[in-house]
Amino acid sequence: MSKKIYLFATSKSEYAINVKSLDVRFLKPDIDFSKYDYLIITSKQTVKALEQYDKKDFIDTPALCVSVKTANLYSEFGGKILAIGDGYGDNLIQNIEEYPKETKWLYLRAELIASDFVQKSRDDGYVIDEKILYVSECSKEILDIRVTDDSTLIFTSPSSIECFLKNNTINPKAKVVVIGKTTANYLPQGIEYVISQNTSIESCVELALNIK
Repeated sequence: MSKKIYLFATSKSEYAINVKSLDVRFLKPDIDFSKYDYLIITSKQTVKALEQYDKKDFIDTPALCVSVKTANLYSEFGGKILAIGDGYGDNLIQNIEEYPKETKWLYLRAELIASDFVQKSRDDGYVIDEKILYVSECSKEILDIRVTDDSTLIFTSPSSIECFLKNNTINPKAKVVVIGKTTANYLPQGIEYVISQNTSIESCVELALNIK
C-alpha cells in the first residue's frame, strides 16, 4: 500500500490528503493608491483582499509579483504586471534594485511574514510602505490532524509548519517536502527534507509522489 501524502496548504491536490493550514481573515485599511508608483504582491490572499477595494483606484498601478503563479492570478484579476520574481520573497530585493530609489512602492501583505526584504531595501534607501490586508490563523483542521508515522508531509509555508507542530511532531520515518528554502528553515533541527524544484504546490506534490 502506498504511503499517505498530506498537503498542508490553503490549496488542494487530488493526489494528497488536503489539510487546510490556515484560516484567513481579511482586513480593509484605508489606502491612497495614488501615492505609489508600484505595488508588491506576494500571495494569492493579497489578490483576494484587493477585491474589497474599488478596482479603478489601483488596477493601473503595475505590481511586482513574487512568482509566476501570483502574477497569473493578478493578471486574471485585471492587474498590470511590472515584474515577476523567482518565487522567493528575499530575492525581490534584486527586482526592486532595478528601479530608482525615489520610486514609491506599496507592499500589500499578511500580518506575519517570513521575509525581511522590505527592511533590507529600506536600509539601502528604497521607499517602501506597507499595508496589512489579511491575518492568517492556524485552522482547526491542522490543529486536530494526526498522521501515520511513515507518511509524506508537504509544507507550503513557514506557518504550515508552525501550526502543525503545535499539536504534532514530525516522525523520523516521515518524508518531508517543503516548497522553498525559507519554509525549510522553520523545520525542527535534524529533520531531513527535500525542496521542490519550483515554488508551487504542483511541484511539491509531484516530488512527493516520486519519493521512494
